[in-house]
Amino acid sequence: MTQLYAGLVLYGVSCALILRGGLGLEPWNVLHQGLSERTGLSMGVVMTAVGALVLLLWIPVRQRPGLGTVSNVVVIGFVMDGALMVLPEPEGLAVRIPVMVAGIVLNGVATGLYIAARFGPGPRDGIMTGLHRATGLSIRLVRTIVEVTVVTTGFLLGGTVGVGTIAYTLAIGPLAQFFLRIFAVPEPDAPGRVVAGGTPGRVILRR
Repeated sequence: MTQLYAGLVLYGVSCALILRGGLGLEPWNVLHQGLSERTGLSMGVVMTAVGALVLLLWIPVRQRPGLGTVSNVVVIGFVMDGALMVLPEPEGLAVRIPVMVAGIVLNGVATGLYIAARFGPGPRDGIMTGLHRATGLSIRLVRTIVEVTVVTTGFLLGGTVGVGTIAYTLAIGPLAQFFLRIFAVPEPDAPGRVVAGGTPGRVILRR
């Protein structure tokens, strides 16, 4: 539980850092922005609708929600808003770039923490873990494919892409897989055996 909520809090902080960096939205927010421009709906409404549709995509990949899924929806947005209230607006690239990099790396740390806690991924991360289990492809590859697809779609719809967007898209897959290994906890049905310890074809932390 501690690992789950520490991860979710850090995830919210990381999102705020990326936003404060001002060098590009995260891929999913590029999609939200593009859909908002096309439909005339607010980004908040679009985010909610996309989140619901993403949950429907869990069905074919047999991904199940859990406490982490619900907590993801509630905690991250709350923490991000709080972090944005206290984080100053950085000035100049000499400050914005490190802030952006810190946000991306912290996002990878947070992803590893809360997913490895085994309480269920958030709506969008569930697509990553579900496809990983269904296809046997590595987390880094699946996450990269998902992010590239999302950001490309968002850009074609009119969303704004920046250097931070590209950096996040290419870095988050390898970062997520690395920190999932670091924070892996024992399997519930096999005390003492951690996920990172095996090499079966569809283990979540496959290289």
